[in-house]
Amino acid sequence: MKPETLAIHAGNLYKISTKDVTPPINLSTTFLRDEDGGYSGGHMYSRVSNPNRSALEKALADLEKGADACAFSSGNTAGMSLFQALKPGSHIIAPDDMYWGFKKQLQTIFKDTLEIDFIDQTDIAVIKSSIKENTVLIWVETPSNPLLKITDVTAIAKIAKENNLILACDSTFASPCLQNPISLGADIVMHSSTKYIGGHSDVLGGALITATKNELWEKIRNVQQIGGAVPSPFDCYLLLRSIKTLPYRMRAHSANGLALALYLQKHDQVEAVFYPGLREHPQHEIAKTQMSDFGGMLSILVKGGAAEARRIVNAVKLFAQATSLGGVESLIEHRASIEGPDTKTPQNLIRISAGLEHIDDLIDDLKQALA
Repeated sequence: MKPETLAIHAGNLYKISTKDVTPPINLSTTFLRDEDGGYSGGHMYSRVSNPNRSALEKALADLEKGADACAFSSGNTAGMSLFQALKPGSHIIAPDDMYWGFKKQLQTIFKDTLEIDFIDQTDIAVIKSSIKENTVLIWVETPSNPLLKITDVTAIAKIAKENNLILACDSTFASPCLQNPISLGADIVMHSSTKYIGGHSDVLGGALITATKNELWEKIRNVQQIGGAVPSPFDCYLLLRSIKTLPYRMRAHSANGLALALYLQKHDQVEAVFYPGLREHPQHEIAKTQMSDFGGMLSILVKGGAAEARRIVNAVKLFAQATSLGGVESLIEHRASIEGPDTKTPQNLIRISAGLEHIDDLIDDLKQALA
């Protein structure tokens, strides 16, 4: 089935006694045992599994063309569950430009148990030279946050397989409708479902999807079920409801993202635009081969440094100055100030999440803010 059809039907493909067209919210934390002690209803305790979470996980696995999925209470928890499943002393190759929450997680929570190198993953030679005897995982993020770098997943997958390494891809900026890393050779895909999958800035969540159910996946599932950082039934219901419109929302996000990038590219106050849909983007050709469209995320460098960047984000009237992305409303923020004093993000960088408003209104708002 095509993504538009899967998005609507994948989470409904399980039998329930009341024959609901839309899965109801199942709030029960525990489930009846049979006379022999078994669980013929398929669920024992909601930390382990729940009908709403099972439906969400099935939909995510189907959309990402994977064998199974684990839903978590946040994107950070999803990534952390993979890191927790690795043996102490394991070496991770991570991107130099990546979501600051994951970078901070690796630098603080796992600094005594895992060895991490942050490198430029757009350079295949650098990736090859970074592999050590204890390297276990290559973690890629494409498009990256906030510089919108594109990583060649197919090329890195080949390197990973040649060296018996795990390849995990944070595909949050793309969503399952624009990019399927498993089809490109990745072993695990990660999403912050708070973003495009949720799509309405009203639910927190994360997910991992695996290409195969192997020993590592069983460890991740164990971390999820025993650790218990799982989304509530209502959160799962909201995410599954949002997935039904995801393919159509991504078309509009992508159209608005490209239109804003083209407009800002010509603006006198803008030094640079980072958007993989632009022909001038250094990895545009790679993006064309592994993405069906380019999403609604873009970043710009403005003239005048941090002070001017802050003035602009305070001058908008339609864009909301707020962290996060992927909602129906357009967001804008001075990214370096949220990442802290040790950030490598340029101080004149503004990150933009193009929402679903009319493009003329979005351009008019940026025009007056930049003036």
